[in-house]
Parts: sequence; structure tokens; C-alpha cells
Amino acid sequence: MTHRILCAPAVLAACMLAVSPAQAQFGSILRKVTTPAPKPSEDDNGGCPKGKKGSSSGRAIIGGVLDSAIGSAASKAGVYSYVPIAEVSGTLTNAIACKLDPAEQVQAAAATEEITREGEIGSTANWTSETRENVSGSSTVASKNQLADGTSCMNVTDIVIVEGEETRVSKKMCRGPGQSRYALAA
Repeated sequence: MTHRILCAPAVLAACMLAVSPAQAQFGSILRKVTTPAPKPSEDDNGGCPKGKKGSSSGRAIIGGVLDSAIGSAASKAGVYSYVPIAEVSGTLTNAIACKLDPAEQVQAAAATEEITREGEIGSTANWTSETRENVSGSSTVASKNQLADGTSCMNVTDIVIVEGEETRVSKKMCRGPGQSRYALAA
């Protein structure tokens, strides 16, 4: 008898979660970032929603549970906000990375790397998401210059379109003497 009484609240909570839309349940956690992205400053997070303070391991556990439970439903409903992955931190701005899931971030970074290798003004690399519909982007070399110390720099324009909403960000990519690849300049 005690077992049934203890299980009833859990079953009730699960039923309530199942019938509520994902946005109503998790709207404050998974919010849609609108364009145009704000200009980075010391007070913002480069276009990404600010995270909550607290235990990072606790957030990782909860995030993993939420991601597996409602990730696809939330993205289909247009409720999304991603965290930039470490592999693209030297190539993508947060304003672009936060719009993209990890696989898309890798695709966008590869487009930037392709055009910086080519190095011609006007060079463009386009990509289309392999993980979500209606997500695509491009990187284009807008200009080039060389600094007095021999550092070669390019201004690159990244464009990401998610569900018809365009985000456009210009970034400066530089390669110092003896370096093999371009990276975001501070």
C-alpha cells in the first residue's frame, strides 16, 4: 500500500510533463535567440543566452537528461539555444555558434577554414545542416590586409539562416608569421 502512495505523485508529475508543450515546460531554459545578434560587450555573452550560476557538473547532468528527453521536440518547436563547442572556439564567434548544434558548428567552422586557406577576396563556402532542416550558412572573405609585424588578416562575414531567420556576423581572422592557420583575432 505504501508503495502505491509514493508512486502516485511521480506518475502524476510525468503525466503533467507529457501533456505540456516543451516550450511551456522549458521556456526559461531553452529559449530562442532572435536576430540580429547583439554586439558583444563585457556585459553579454557574445550573443548566447547567459547561463545560470551553479554547479557545472549538475548542469551537465541535467542538460544531458533534458537533451535526450526533449532535444528533438524542442528543436522542432523552434526552441533552441546551443553552447559553443571547444573545437570551434578559434574559428566561430559565439553569436554564430549559439545558433548551431555541435555538428553544425563543425560545418560552419570548416567553411571558414576553407575560405581562409583559399584566401581570395569574395571567396565563399556554403554549407547545409546535416542534422536539422532549414539550417544553412556561409562564410565569405570580405577583405584582407597585412600588419606591420607580418601578420596576415582577413575580415570574414558569416551568415547563418535558422528557420528563415538570418544572423550575419563579421569577424577578423589572423595568421601570424610561421602559423599554419587563421584564428579569430581578439
